[in-house]
Amino acid sequence: MTRNSPATREWPRRASELGNRIPSDFTLGTTTSAFQVEGGARDGGRGESVWDVFTTQPERILDGSNASVSADQMGRLGEDVTLLRELGGDAYRFSFAWPRLQPDGRGGLNRGGIGFYDRLLDELLAAGIRPMATLSHWDTPLALRGGWLNRDTASRFGDYAHEMGRVFGDRLDGWVTLNEPATVMLNGYMRGTHAPGARLLFDALPAGHHQLLAHGLAVQGLRAADVRGQIGIAQAHTPVQPASDREEDGLYAELYDLLHNRLFADAVLLGRYPAVAEPFERELRMLTESDPDDLATIHQPLDFYGLNYSQPSRVAAGPAQSAAPGEPAATDGSAMPAATLPFHLESFREHPLTALGWPNAPEYLGVSLRELRDRYGDALPPVYLTEGGASFADRQDAHGVVDDTLRIDYLAEHLSAALDAVAPGGVAEGVALRGYFVRSLLDGFEWDAGYTQRFGLVWVDFADQSRTPKSSYRWLQKVLAARS
Repeated sequence: MTRNSPATREWPRRASELGNRIPSDFTLGTTTSAFQVEGGARDGGRGESVWDVFTTQPERILDGSNASVSADQMGRLGEDVTLLRELGGDAYRFSFAWPRLQPDGRGGLNRGGIGFYDRLLDELLAAGIRPMATLSHWDTPLALRGGWLNRDTASRFGDYAHEMGRVFGDRLDGWVTLNEPATVMLNGYMRGTHAPGARLLFDALPAGHHQLLAHGLAVQGLRAADVRGQIGIAQAHTPVQPASDREEDGLYAELYDLLHNRLFADAVLLGRYPAVAEPFERELRMLTESDPDDLATIHQPLDFYGLNYSQPSRVAAGPAQSAAPGEPAATDGSAMPAATLPFHLESFREHPLTALGWPNAPEYLGVSLRELRDRYGDALPPVYLTEGGASFADRQDAHGVVDDTLRIDYLAEHLSAALDAVAPGGVAEGVALRGYFVRSLLDGFEWDAGYTQRFGLVWVDFADQSRTPKSSYRWLQKVLAARS
């Protein structure tokens, strides 16, 4: 079936059919992150994060905005939990703001931060919603000088994880150590389009290694705190293909696959870094020289592996020629990669685009799941799709209605693609797929895109932070209600 054809417009009427396909043990929930929706930039003694500073720098954020208020979840927590309860989802994946809980990135936890998250967890549990929390979703405390380039940050993160497990470990169903360490390394340290804005190219690799080390130390810290919930990590995976059959395109496609996918998954799941092709041995020598003890720490047993899927990638040799509108987008919409890198991404012209310029290609979600199965076999634990969603040009009409049918199509197609992929005879048969989290519950601050992009099931008016459920929210209600 061709997407955006009349047949796909039937998805809203087929919510019951889709709901009936969802297994009884499959978690269907929503997600947000602290920096994107909480607001309360200085409430309760919260410290500054690298993203707070990044948003103040000229030309960093597309619309010149910041996240000091955003969707004001701190002030509207009860309203958001009511939205979650009325939606009928199983779980809510949120993130703890590390600077709100440890303003200096070390020491005991801040009482103001504990109080807010105590309330959030208590209200979620009272509403019958299972909490899954990410320990850090990109908002590293500014006080940790050097950020992820500093090995000591990994140790600080391990200590933070242990404290968090000790305080909150009895109320969480799931723990995600880090969200998308590859995105942090590639965009924050290699290209400079995300906080902290470093443009180190291949010298950014220590930021990846130290995040992985932090993950391993965090798992150890949570286990030592005897937390009740399952423990995993959330990583953005993109299926990579060369732009042509030229040998050079193939080599750079392998390089991008290594940097984006295998560097992180191989270390976490196999306890080693991937082999480096001879042309890149000098640039990637850090991987071949890594301390075996570090890799043993990184390679901790996990209860689940989180996959964030947004798009496939088509790689060609040579630097990018421009960053004009319509160029292929990175995970959060920036042109990828920068002109100083020796390769670039090319468009998937055969697929429609989201508002961020992502190719809307649900069939590649099955490819991502298949690659995980084929590469990691028995080492792959059960998988959650910890983020799935997209931005579209949502508009509120004169009656306040947001009829986001493109988002309904997107979610229906991607959720169906995931279920098809792991079904008997599917391309990823054998993968234990445990759930899907929709990005996101609310419109929020979309990183370097500011407020120019909307991902939410719920429309947020950023002038007064009022909430309006979109048509996609009502559609997902029907899907959830139809489950056997």
